Amino acid sequence: MSAPAISRRDFLEVSAAGAAGLVLSFYLPVSAQEKPAPIAPNTWLKIDPSGEVSLTVARSEMGQGVRTSLAMILAEELEADWSRVRIVQADLDPKYGNQITGGSGSVRQSWPMLRKAGAAAREMLRAAAAEKWRVPVSECVAREGAVVHTPSGRRLGYGELAAKAATMPIPQEPPLKDAKDFRIVGTAVARVDGPRIVTGAAQYGLDFTVPGMLYAAIARPSVFGGRVKNFQADAAKRVPGVRHVVEVPRTELPIPFEGTRGREGHQHFLWGGVAVVADSTWAALQGRRALEVEWDEGPAATQSTAGMRSAFQDAAARPGQVVRNDGDAAAAFERAARKVEATYELPFLAHAPMEPPNCTALVRDGRCEIWGPIQNPSGVNAALKLALSLPDSAIAIHITLLGGGFGRRLNVDFPVEAALVSRAANAPVKVVWTREDDLAHDYYREASYHHMRAALDDQHRVVAWWHHIVAPSTDAFYEGQASPDAGGVQIVGPGMAAGTVPNFRVDFTHVPSAVPRGWWRAVDPTFNTFVVQSFIDELAAAAGKDPLALQRELIGPAGAPQPKPDRVDPARLRRVFDLAAEKAQWGNALPPGRGRGIAGVFGWGSYVAYVAEVSVNSRAVRVERVVAAVDCGQVVNPDMVAAQVEGGIVFGLSAALKGEITVDHGRVQQSNFDNYPVLRINEMPQVEVHIVPSTAPPGGMGEPPVPAIAPAVTNAIFAATGKRVRRLPIRNLA
Repeated sequence: MSAPAISRRDFLEVSAAGAAGLVLSFYLPVSAQEKPAPIAPNTWLKIDPSGEVSLTVARSEMGQGVRTSLAMILAEELEADWSRVRIVQADLDPKYGNQITGGSGSVRQSWPMLRKAGAAAREMLRAAAAEKWRVPVSECVAREGAVVHTPSGRRLGYGELAAKAATMPIPQEPPLKDAKDFRIVGTAVARVDGPRIVTGAAQYGLDFTVPGMLYAAIARPSVFGGRVKNFQADAAKRVPGVRHVVEVPRTELPIPFEGTRGREGHQHFLWGGVAVVADSTWAALQGRRALEVEWDEGPAATQSTAGMRSAFQDAAARPGQVVRNDGDAAAAFERAARKVEATYELPFLAHAPMEPPNCTALVRDGRCEIWGPIQNPSGVNAALKLALSLPDSAIAIHITLLGGGFGRRLNVDFPVEAALVSRAANAPVKVVWTREDDLAHDYYREASYHHMRAALDDQHRVVAWWHHIVAPSTDAFYEGQASPDAGGVQIVGPGMAAGTVPNFRVDFTHVPSAVPRGWWRAVDPTFNTFVVQSFIDELAAAAGKDPLALQRELIGPAGAPQPKPDRVDPARLRRVFDLAAEKAQWGNALPPGRGRGIAGVFGWGSYVAYVAEVSVNSRAVRVERVVAAVDCGQVVNPDMVAAQVEGGIVFGLSAALKGEITVDHGRVQQSNFDNYPVLRINEMPQVEVHIVPSTAPPGGMGEPPVPAIAPAVTNAIFAATGKRVRRLPIRNLA
């Protein structure tokens, strides 16, 4: 859906209709770098005559607390009574502009415009009160949902002023509050939707129903790229409650963020299947079990994890495509006093959100309506247009709460499936995935293989760094086999982007794979940070240096010139390393069998460092304690920052200690949490989160807590045992 052109003059617009109150629209940029220019409206603020403040949020809530955080920013500048603020979830609409929830961008992209919109409404309410009282505006103060005339103490609530405020001129550059005066932002405010979630009243995709709705379970090819040859539906149709058995056709899907078709060789398709449509989920699943389907497995049936690992090793022995080349690494290696080499391996990983994919669709009479847990509604819209040959005007997308996402729901496959099944059944249909469906048909974090080399001079300084990344390209999956991949340049480990290693080279080799790849929470830094931070620890041992000392050396001096936007600030990165080390008592002795490791990351505008403390007993590893230091700029809600860190640690530890998707004969071998386990509550370490006070613009906090936990743990294992872990997940240490 394309957004209408809007002039800068129209940045704010207001309407009033009798007692309707104040309705203020405002516009948010698509990315943090964009200035408030002519773009589509993203959020609507409404103050009704009762004084209730409504904020329509165009981002998806998947557990990160975004609806609360966005409301806090608005309420702060508005000087609203927090108890009178409520949230409305937006449907997909071009007037809201960018509605993608991903890249840890909801708060940091919304911060400036939400503040400006709240401040504008506040000033209009003050002006309305001043006119009613016939006093100077300077004597009127907005405070907790009301305007107070300071000399007389008179008070008017926002509801009483809303209609009058709607007639006031709109300030284009309203004054913003000083951070020292914040009374909502920076405080631990409870989630606005928390009570409904804990009582079961909140509606997730799996909870949604419409009258006359049927349920569907789909038999999909177990081999990547497989197709239906033929099927027998008689036994399935005899299952009580089964209404229809329909084939889901092979369907091309567009690039999710771009809405355009991929180029030659792209792999982004629904490969097809057979849907059983019934009166209940149980009947649909039983009908699917009774189906007889003959599959054309295709060429991917020969692929295996062992074969891919061999291909990675072969590719790593040959030169890769140069994606970054500072100085002359080859020459530096020739004159080095010492050379260090290592290889690291990471597996495919699944997203496994607690709520598996699901979607409800109604396709009838040339229209399509969708209800579901969606992170990327504009991408879904583009995919439905392609699959159903419908215009924008015929498609409606409604977003429910999401039971986790982690990037899985940025993809568009499950809504398209639901729409195709609904069209075939001529009825509203909810397609429900089981956990087994989810693990077998995910868009996996790519496996990767890394050959690392570094050169030290006679002063034990790192003078050359050479990193060769070998992996299937995620870009190639969506866009085509000739597409370049940006993964190699996302290597920005501590210090490397600041230029402290004069000879720095990164190579990338794409190894084709039939395994679908997608965006997994924290994307490429999840493997690159593990490798970079682990290798720095290895270099510290080779140079006889304390790992923290080498980290600080590679980060660079705290007074280094400020880098470009979205590049590392050495002072802030050093600060989180130092704070984590201080709080963890880095350098203090530990008993035998215990060790500490340190690692950190910069990304999405935030800085995170961990010190992990582990115990190793009879080769079993237990993470005992994690001390986190976080600089995410201005904190909107410290409780939610801490929750994101704790959740990121759980997510990252689950992958580091347990997570692995393996493939045999083109099939995923994992099926449920028994063989794709996640961290249990009794395995959770003690976690301390220390937040650096800051008035810098907010950074993201969805992804940054994930990448550094794995290397912090493996570095701690080395400190405890002298054994290096270079392959994840962590296996037997013998």
